[in-house]
Amino acid sequence: MGEISDTLIVAVAAQLSGQLIKVVVHSLRARRWQLRYFVNAGGFPSAHSAFSTALLVGIAFRRGLNSDLFAVAAVFSAIVVYDAYRLRGAVQHQAKMLNKLLRERGEPEVSELSGHSLPEIVVGVVLGAAIATAYAVMIAAV
Repeated sequence: MGEISDTLIVAVAAQLSGQLIKVVVHSLRARRWQLRYFVNAGGFPSAHSAFSTALLVGIAFRRGLNSDLFAVAAVFSAIVVYDAYRLRGAVQHQAKMLNKLLRERGEPEVSELSGHSLPEIVVGVVLGAAIATAYAVMIAAV
């Protein structure tokens, strides 16, 4: 069994960093630990955007912008970001409307945290790109 790709490790580090930031941000807002945000989709920042962008940038540094692997990662990353903003954003909007009806009926609500705003996605993209770039610069310096 071979070694695990550095690019994959950096992408996972970006994902975990995004989730940890989510825990900190939501814990500060609530003034108590919100550990559930470590496994939640949605919220600030978009960890999925950080994950896919770190993978994309890592491949760009490793294989170049003209590689087929970079093209695949670019398409994959675009789909992830689009899904986080549009599709899951629509699901979040529907959950809010459903909860309004559920509250009127006195029934338990569903989770509304599933999508991302544009700023949440931008921060996720910047986070992923920064982590991958920092790693590439560190490796180049060695």
